[in-house]
Amino acid sequence: MQALSKQSASETAGTSSYSLEALLGALPHPLLVVGDNLQVEYANSAAEDFFQMSIAVLSRHTLEDVVAFGSPVISLAEQVQRTGSTVNEYGVELSSFRLDAPKLVDLYAGPVPDAPGKVLIMLQQRSIAQMIERQLNHRGAARSVSALAAILAHEIKNPLSGIRGAAQLLETNTDEADRALTQLICNESDRILKLVDRVEIFGDERPLEREPVNIHDVLDHVKQIAVNGFARRVKIVENYDPSLPPVPGNRDKLVQVYLNLIKNAVEAIGDDQADGQITLSTAFRPGVRLSLQGGRSRVSLPLEISVEDNGSGIPPDLMPNLFDPFVTTKQTGSGLGLALVAKIVNDHGGIIECDSRPKMTVFRTLMPAAEGDLVPNQNKENGQD
Repeated sequence: MQALSKQSASETAGTSSYSLEALLGALPHPLLVVGDNLQVEYANSAAEDFFQMSIAVLSRHTLEDVVAFGSPVISLAEQVQRTGSTVNEYGVELSSFRLDAPKLVDLYAGPVPDAPGKVLIMLQQRSIAQMIERQLNHRGAARSVSALAAILAHEIKNPLSGIRGAAQLLETNTDEADRALTQLICNESDRILKLVDRVEIFGDERPLEREPVNIHDVLDHVKQIAVNGFARRVKIVENYDPSLPPVPGNRDKLVQVYLNLIKNAVEAIGDDQADGQITLSTAFRPGVRLSLQGGRSRVSLPLEISVEDNGSGIPPDLMPNLFDPFVTTKQTGSGLGLALVAKIVNDHGGIIECDSRPKMTVFRTLMPAAEGDLVPNQNKENGQD
């Protein structure tokens, strides 16, 4: 990369007083240049911050040493070296042994002019603003379902009850052949009523009665339900941060959230996959803050709870609307499960995000930590009375 620094910059720019190295160093996005065998030859200041390694350390490693095994950035760099063309990939989860957690980035890779075999890689990290924007869309969808629930309750449930009652009266005066038809009317009416009952949950706008909830107790409870029922054939791994403070919320609602996410993960893995695995993770992520709707105050969302599976993944065309009602990949699904999960998480003041590709789907919930009156005293946290 030395050949691309000050001397080449002055030759290229002529009278320019800026060196190429200074310009690259001023960019806010991480930049890497790799050469033969994917050896790291240059990194700007943003790349040093991103990977938490200095250029002196990075230059002693190859790209395969810096990022996780099988990372898409490796195949992109090899493709550029092989074809000499520029390639982009969006929404890539990038992991490194120096990173506390994977980061979602867009990747841009291209050849370096006049430097055969060298590849310039730029990473653009997805911002929390994008997460919040999508979350506001989730909230809008939940509000739409709330309005729909009110309409369903008044305009569908009452007529359906009348239809069912009429069918039961007819059943007493019909022969065996027609009785099957009246029974069909009753069964189908009951099925529609159950669906309406599920949708009505979205219309519950009552504020949550909050108490400090140990999220690990919730996850342990959900895991026990899963391994003794629908997840018997799936390995469930725990990766917890034991120092996590409690979540201010409703324990039963949180159980409903993570039970739903684990059920979805089990169904994504399927019965035919022998190495099916679900990883439950918790971590403390300071610095994530969200503006409250209708106000200027900002709340911190430092608690990250993740449910990851190695199933088939979610089709890319469903990802933008994944938390909308009636969106589902299941043949017999109603499409209300994830919409309800998003509503409950929103009711707790948190946000939920999903990243997916084949063999790796992760749902992350970012939640507030209990403060003030909701924080139990230290003796209770330590199990002392």
